[in-house]
Amino acid sequence: MSDLIIRTESLTKHYVLGAETVRAVRGVDLEIREGEFVSIMGPSGSGKSTFMNMIGCLDTPTEGQYWLSDQLVSELTDDQLARVRNRRIGFVFQTFNLLPRATALHNVELPLIYAGMRSKERRERATAKLELVGLGDRMDHKPPELSGGQRQRVAVARALVNEPDLLLADEPTGNLDSVTSTAVMEQFAELNEQGQTIVLVTHEHDIAEYSRRQVHLQDGLIERDFLNEQAEATV
Repeated sequence: MSDLIIRTESLTKHYVLGAETVRAVRGVDLEIREGEFVSIMGPSGSGKSTFMNMIGCLDTPTEGQYWLSDQLVSELTDDQLARVRNRRIGFVFQTFNLLPRATALHNVELPLIYAGMRSKERRERATAKLELVGLGDRMDHKPPELSGGQRQRVAVARALVNEPDLLLADEPTGNLDSVTSTAVMEQFAELNEQGQTIVLVTHEHDIAEYSRRQVHLQDGLIERDFLNEQAEATV
């Protein structure tokens, strides 16, 4: 259907480690629509990070198919996948991945520099994204001068600066205290209310409660797929 942003069919990923074959993802069928906020949950070894890497075009499946909107990305070359990642997907990681000696503004500008955007336009867009996440007054600060929550919001602004179709967040509150985690997750919820499609990987149930839908993986397969109670009340 036209409003599907993610569709996987029998998505499978196997790794060969010496004499052993690790079956990380064993055939996942999943559909996610534009504008959804979905948490991917599961214990260590459930396949959630491997699945995230495949839908983020960071890795290719061993078997099965993956469509991003109407594009069959599971059969693209590495160079083609890189173009899809840079143009259509924004990433937020647990460890922020910011350049410590660069200002918040320059960190957010980086994807636009790689995209070849002119200086004036990229500065305007990066400024707008920092203002969107509430850091308009911290643009000239470097990461060591920012709190953990502010650093993660810089990372969110950077992920949004290319105006991606899909925002992927891998344990984005893993290095944050509970108060800061709440502030960051409220930011994600607000972005989703503005129409941003978000897929979040987490092992924390209280973090997953911010999403409208939870998909639980176990041993590389979907164990449960359900709407959160607060989401059901508004659907």
